[in-house]
Amino acid sequence: MTASTDTSPLVGAPAPNSHANQFSLLGQRRFAPFFWTQFAGAANDNLFKFAFTVMVTYQLQLDWMPPAMAGLVIGALFILPFLLFSATAGQLTDKYDKTKMIRFVKNLEIAIMVLAAWGFIRGDAVLLLGCVFLMGLHSTLFGPVKFAYLPQVLDARELTGGNGMVEMGTFVAILLGQVAGGLLVALPGIGHTTVAVACLLLALVGRGVAQAIPPAPATDPGLAIHWNPVAETWRNLRLAHGNVVVFRSLLGISWMWFFGAVFLSQFPSFAKEVLHGNEQVASLLLVVFSVGIGIGSLLCETLSRRQVEIGLVPLGAIGMSVFAIDLYFAARGLPPAAEMGLQSFVAQAPHWRVMADLGLLSLFAGLYSVPMYALIQLRSQATHRARIIAANNILNALFMIASAVIAGVLLKTGFTIPQIFLFTGIANAVVAFYIFMLVPEYLLRFVAWVLTRLVYRFEVKGEEHIPAEGAAVLVCNHVSFIDAVLLMAASPRPIRFIMDHRIFRVPVLGWLFRLAKAIPIAPQKEDPDAYEAAFASAVQVLREGDLLAIFPEGAITRDGTLQTFKGGVMKILDDARAEGVDAPVVPMALTNLWGSYFSRFEVRDGKRVAMVRPFRRGFFSRVGLHVGSAMAHAEVQPESLQRRVSGLLGSQPA
Repeated sequence: MTASTDTSPLVGAPAPNSHANQFSLLGQRRFAPFFWTQFAGAANDNLFKFAFTVMVTYQLQLDWMPPAMAGLVIGALFILPFLLFSATAGQLTDKYDKTKMIRFVKNLEIAIMVLAAWGFIRGDAVLLLGCVFLMGLHSTLFGPVKFAYLPQVLDARELTGGNGMVEMGTFVAILLGQVAGGLLVALPGIGHTTVAVACLLLALVGRGVAQAIPPAPATDPGLAIHWNPVAETWRNLRLAHGNVVVFRSLLGISWMWFFGAVFLSQFPSFAKEVLHGNEQVASLLLVVFSVGIGIGSLLCETLSRRQVEIGLVPLGAIGMSVFAIDLYFAARGLPPAAEMGLQSFVAQAPHWRVMADLGLLSLFAGLYSVPMYALIQLRSQATHRARIIAANNILNALFMIASAVIAGVLLKTGFTIPQIFLFTGIANAVVAFYIFMLVPEYLLRFVAWVLTRLVYRFEVKGEEHIPAEGAAVLVCNHVSFIDAVLLMAASPRPIRFIMDHRIFRVPVLGWLFRLAKAIPIAPQKEDPDAYEAAFASAVQVLREGDLLAIFPEGAITRDGTLQTFKGGVMKILDDARAEGVDAPVVPMALTNLWGSYFSRFEVRDGKRVAMVRPFRRGFFSRVGLHVGSAMAHAEVQPESLQRRVSGLLGSQPA
């Protein structure tokens, strides 16, 4: 499974990994103007929509749109353009310079806000409904640009932090926009005019900041635009389906929007009917949810060691289910009470559990979504990236509509709001398990993440030598039963391993390596067919442009020293070259693993055995991986490879 990627920064951009952390991106031109442009756009969307919703609900008396329907109608009108025009937006983003697209969208926003300002001043609900649709179109056009721009200006190790910043900024902007919209429209006498001015000013600020965004050249300038939205929508979905991991990641993100929409849509009713709170309590729930998403998004870079770490996705899914289910138990036992304000609400201890559940489930939703977005950006073909993101927006809209329909049906059949939260938490566990079985890479990376964070303190040096794209052979010493898992954790790309067929008989580890599609190999004398099949599979991996890992010692060390390298790696390289694939070889050395639980350190009945004393080195023992620079085919011999790996080990024990 491969995809062409384009993750190199723009000309003139800072060198890869030049920023200390994700916040320092705000001091760089390639990121900061874009960040504040999207922040202003998200804030304006929500200020406008929420102010209009409040105006219809509390201030205008419209026979044709009762207050109970206002939120539903406005939300539906805003989502409709995502279904109609996302496919076209994706094509335009791939065809044209992304910076020019951003500026065009911001010009459109100014024009829409001029109309909206007139609508607010006149109290014209029909005109404002038209502007809702147009702002949905504005967001539809901006969506593919928003996520296709980042991988063009950030390198692979910056993508997680950049996406985390954008996700955090979006939810903070949503929160501030809604709070400002609700406060401004309620100002006596001047509310409508104030909202009109605020919307127009935000649009102008966004356009002004967009002027500072550096050029981001088109990735497919020769693309012929197909204007039929139905046909192109279907074509986009088929295009996304061409990469299985990417497409199923799109489904995973869309499920997150389904999950989030259930909670966001029920906040007002949940606050009033279950928590017995007023509008301020409903706003508090929104604040807690938004802050949780923001914190979870920002944590991704720290927890992932600044690489695209999809091992966080199962962690996020687990947290989403656990705290959604606990929210049901926290809310169902609350006694009847008179409607209370914010101060009375926070003074009661049971309500803190509710807020903790809500904050934590949203935090884990941030951990769930950011790595998925980064993976899609990294694995999508550069020339089609915007169209694949457009397909994601289409799926998101469909899942959000399905969320509203299913929640409505459940309410009509007698479900309480806490029961809907319980249903959603259980459904999330089922859906997540299904996705992780379809795409085992998520589960494998999760196991590797847990092992390298909670069992060991794992340090990688020289990770920049692991190729970001293209075929390569990774060669490493073999110290323990979990060497392959540690290599998985060090590489942002999936790795196929050649492994002794006997390791597949080890409980749990055997299942794990089968899930990773490791290639079993047996000695030629023992099983010549399996021997030849293993080498054929290895060459196929390289032909497809993927990473292949081999342990040339042929077995796990029994005394902690580096054993003689066998010649299998040469057969792989020669067979691959015969098929036109000249793959580099990357030497690696695992350090300080000898003596760990998974190494053959203990002696039982005169034999070296592993996995008999789990805590002999305690928790969080230090282990490492040293990665050397790649060797060309002409340099590679078993002896030279062994010297390179030995040099990487240095004075460190194996």
